[in-house]
Amino acid sequence: MTSSVPRLVIAAPSSGSGKTTVATGLMAALAARGLAVSPHKVGPDYIDPGYHALATGRVGRNLDAYLCGPELIGPLFLRGASGCDIAVVEGVMGLYDGAAGEGELASTAHVAKSLRAPVVLVVDASSQSRSVAALVHGFASWDPEVRVGGVILNKVGSDRHEALLREALDSAGVPVLGVLRRVAQVSTPSRHLGLVPVAERRAQAVEAVAAMAEQVRAGCDLEGLVALARGAGALSCAGWDAAEALASSPPPPLPVPSLGAAPPDPRFRPEGSRPQTPDGLTRVALAGGPAFTFSYAEHAELLTAAGAEVVTFDPLRDEQLPDGTRGLVIGGGFPEVYASELSANEPLRKAVAALAGSGAPFAAECAGLLYLCRELDGQPMCGVLDADARMGERLTLGYRDAVAVSDSVLAVAGTRMRGHEFHRTVVEPGAGTAPAWGVRSPERRVEGFVERGVHASYLHTHWASEPGVARRFVERCRTS
Repeated sequence: MTSSVPRLVIAAPSSGSGKTTVATGLMAALAARGLAVSPHKVGPDYIDPGYHALATGRVGRNLDAYLCGPELIGPLFLRGASGCDIAVVEGVMGLYDGAAGEGELASTAHVAKSLRAPVVLVVDASSQSRSVAALVHGFASWDPEVRVGGVILNKVGSDRHEALLREALDSAGVPVLGVLRRVAQVSTPSRHLGLVPVAERRAQAVEAVAAMAEQVRAGCDLEGLVALARGAGALSCAGWDAAEALASSPPPPLPVPSLGAAPPDPRFRPEGSRPQTPDGLTRVALAGGPAFTFSYAEHAELLTAAGAEVVTFDPLRDEQLPDGTRGLVIGGGFPEVYASELSANEPLRKAVAALAGSGAPFAAECAGLLYLCRELDGQPMCGVLDADARMGERLTLGYRDAVAVSDSVLAVAGTRMRGHEFHRTVVEPGAGTAPAWGVRSPERRVEGFVERGVHASYLHTHWASEPGVARRFVERCRTS
């Protein structure tokens, strides 16, 4: 089976060059022309895909060769691009920057080669003229398997500056497909972990995306970019499918019931047992809203394929969990920004604690871990874990090789998975008596908590790499 979806990879020599502005603006400009645009992001970034989704009206999907393995890049791409006229892939960091110590693995160049996609290099030209030709030539010739098909010059100061840049690039053999000037309204606010997510500033984000689209429309050769995208090579793989992934994944090494059914915990639910789902479905509640914006689309798709009904709730506003909730998934986000509001929602905090006390399965990553602690920056949280969280001074960032230390609702001890950490908070203690993961780098340590049905950790994982995680979780929801 082959597929030839037109596609482009938007890359840059380094972070801060303008990839997000160009990629998001291009997506929105092409969508405004009536094209169905498939948005993608290289790496584990959760924030940019929110802007991509706003630009295209489609779910933003990540392509991460470290978390998922290179063999899944093509299938996951085709899953998102199905039925689309064109796909735009925003890169990460510099074009050739990959996982530390792993060569090209997970770099934008690696993904571009896996997708047989042409690359458009976005160059911050604000402090150079003739030197731009040497820079572009170097990036275009470094790896002959990477096809740099064009360049977009960003932050160009004047007509004279543009003329000097174009003259220099005439000798580089890479066409100029766009020139963008400085435009203040295109900027988007940032804080300790990057851009502020769309869910927290939707009205302003809509304006920002519209401004990006207009800047790209006015400054770029859209016809030339589409023509370049149409020259992408064919992919000889099928699109990823959650049901097929589950069917082909091995069953859990140990039967799920062997984990044991936890008796009701009187600390959390003295009045009785957890109610059953009214319609008989295995209902899994997924945290969303402004405080919990980080989630891979494939997680919900795998849970659904495993037999769950996934229902989203907002811990900032909803005072109760969805009726009949049998399990809880709380991904990443910014609970530290909303600590007061989350704490003020005492009815929901008590409902979450009661559900945990009943032994129901919980999968909590990063922000979810913080929410389950006793306190976050002095504000009461759910109190499910005997741990406290606070903002720290140091950013923790990077890919991790991990092994499950304890049997849990997600995996049996010994299961190896790759993950990613990205936080500026600290949880004390960092691990429970039954840790979730053993991490090999940058230093050997254990982290996270496995308590009753709860699996809580700082580690973000991508379940497409291990579909059995979703099946095991849903099976435990049925039997707990």
